[in-house]
Amino acid sequence: MFTSNPFAELSAFISPAVMQTYVVVMIILVAAGTIYDVLHKKSARYFRQNMEKSKAEGSPVSGGDRFSMAIKTVAIDVATSGEFCNPRRRIAHLLTMYGFIAFALATAVMVFKYATPGAATPGIWPFLWWLGAVMICVGGYWFWFFIRADVAAEGSSPFRIMRADLFILSLLGSATLALVWGYLQARGHAWAMPAFWLHVLATTLLFGSVPWSKFAHMFFKPAAAFEKRLSAANGTRSNLPPPADKPSQFGKVVRQSNHY
Repeated sequence: MFTSNPFAELSAFISPAVMQTYVVVMIILVAAGTIYDVLHKKSARYFRQNMEKSKAEGSPVSGGDRFSMAIKTVAIDVATSGEFCNPRRRIAHLLTMYGFIAFALATAVMVFKYATPGAATPGIWPFLWWLGAVMICVGGYWFWFFIRADVAAEGSSPFRIMRADLFILSLLGSATLALVWGYLQARGHAWAMPAFWLHVLATTLLFGSVPWSKFAHMFFKPAAAFEKRLSAANGTRSNLPPPADKPSQFGKVVRQSNHY
């Protein structure tokens, strides 16, 4: 089950061309939603103006230092989520992030290269697909039920939902239903196709709701992290907020945000 391509079996009911078109449409929705989000919230203009202000008011920063800061931003703030001081939240975020990358990459490869019954799919891709979906569920459900500030610290119900929860809930829905669909299809169960269409519905909601969810944050968060480093280097003060989890003097964590 973990080494068989679920999309190759699905091609008996849905044309590979249809599956590929759907993936392309989802990519377009993400790109369009991100552009809309950036323009609507004026994020790009804010970062540009802030960098220009830092350059005008602060001390000069050499090209080598800027390159070093860019490397640190990628290695620390992006690859290892260094903005999270709370280790539990950091681990949950990394599980979800790398799970999503593995899941999305494996899906794209299997749909575009091996989505036919006769195609010999290398076992690594189905394995990454399953592993990625499991990582999303472990990190996402851990965050949802045990780490959210309003649940962990304020005693609110874990089922309290706000618009900001749209991203994590649709992501969890997509990954969970993918696991259910893959399992049922491997068993030849009659409920496999209904589970698949529910997975498609959750996935469409995930990628189609970018302007109203926190999906676009993953694209401009690196810019925010780089701007903070630049402001610190040239002696100016960044207007960006502090990290989501800020350690106190006594080693405890003061939670300042409920969401990713």
